[in-house]
Amino acid sequence: MSDEAIIKRLKVVVKEHGGQLGLAGAIGVDQGFISKVINKKQDISYYLIRKLCFQLKYSPEWLILGTGEKMINKPESAKLITEIQMMRTEVDILQARMRAYEIELKELREQLHVSEKKAV
Repeated sequence: MSDEAIIKRLKVVVKEHGGQLGLAGAIGVDQGFISKVINKKQDISYYLIRKLCFQLKYSPEWLILGTGEKMINKPESAKLITEIQMMRTEVDILQARMRAYEIELKELREQLHVSEKKAV
């Protein structure tokens, strides 16, 4: 999933809603939030994708992958959004574990370094 590609599709959505202010009003967020995402000062969040899908009926498949129909009319779309949320949660958990392993590895390297100094 390329953030650049998602931002490109987000710009399409912005244009369809008369600009950032119009889109922000339609989904109940601050215009600055939309601006930050488009200008890559803030990551694209599940929160924004969920609002675009649930409130404006954009397809999560189209928003995220760029495939399929742009708009959704199908009841299984809510299931897809839930699955995306679950996957995002799993990614967050894996990233947290990775950070913990990196800290542990750093501590082990420091201990090894201290042990090597004592041995000399």
